[in-house]
Amino acid sequence: MAVFDVHLHVQPHAELDRVSRDFIESGRTDRELYAGIERSPAALLAFLDAQEIERACLINYVAPDTVGPTDNVNDWVLRYCGGHEDRLLAVGSVHPRLAKDPGGQARRLFDEGLRMLKLHPPHQLFSADDYLRGNDGLAEIYAAAQAAARPVMFHTGTSIFPSARNRFADPMPIDDVAVDFPGLPIVLAHSGRPLHCETAFFLARRHRNVFLEISGIPPRRLLEYLPRLTELADKTLWGTDWPSPGISSPSANVSAFRGLPIPPEVQEKILRANAERLFFGNIIG
Repeated sequence: MAVFDVHLHVQPHAELDRVSRDFIESGRTDRELYAGIERSPAALLAFLDAQEIERACLINYVAPDTVGPTDNVNDWVLRYCGGHEDRLLAVGSVHPRLAKDPGGQARRLFDEGLRMLKLHPPHQLFSADDYLRGNDGLAEIYAAAQAAARPVMFHTGTSIFPSARNRFADPMPIDDVAVDFPGLPIVLAHSGRPLHCETAFFLARRHRNVFLEISGIPPRRLLEYLPRLTELADKTLWGTDWPSPGISSPSANVSAFRGLPIPPEVQEKILRANAERLFFGNIIG
């Protein structure tokens, strides 16, 4: 069964500040593997082949005042995926507070080939509904993504990075975004884990343009966090969050997921079909 991993962190580690880089790399035994992947798309494709992953979204986001990455990551991921767009999907970011022309930057990135925007409220220090309180640039980002029919992925749930502000972890403000931008595909990365899974599930059930993404949740605990997951069989996306702490390998997570008491046809939708519809079809309708 082919797998579409919508949450793989392939990014330039030199952009991270020292504290964040040490946090990510602490205790890992595969640093050389990742270093080779960062240098070479061919190395990543070979890794994906070995992990039985057909396609992957390469997550990058801009947060210079908390974890380090600047706008440079956008051009980096676009170059990295260049020529391999059939398998590697570039994901970048526009900072909702710091960008000088948020809407224009989003439109440029989409024109240059960016497949999805990643917004990270606990690291970018904003609430998803701040456009209702004067942040017009945030509304411009949403409008640009909606016009381009490109998804916006929000980090939802807590972050244990030292600089994270977890008052922004609750996904409920995304309810306003889904109402005000009904044509915008919205992806709830991590499904609000561990404190806000019920809210994330509610949002995905309520809004036709909101989708769960289950990266960062240990497969053995998936049905504990989301006991009614199969009710959203058509609205759940697979991701691993590799190489984040605690993720040994994408294939290990896939194997554990396949061992859960979830019908095979639902597993197939989550592991591949839903993401293909989102990125290569029309999942909203």
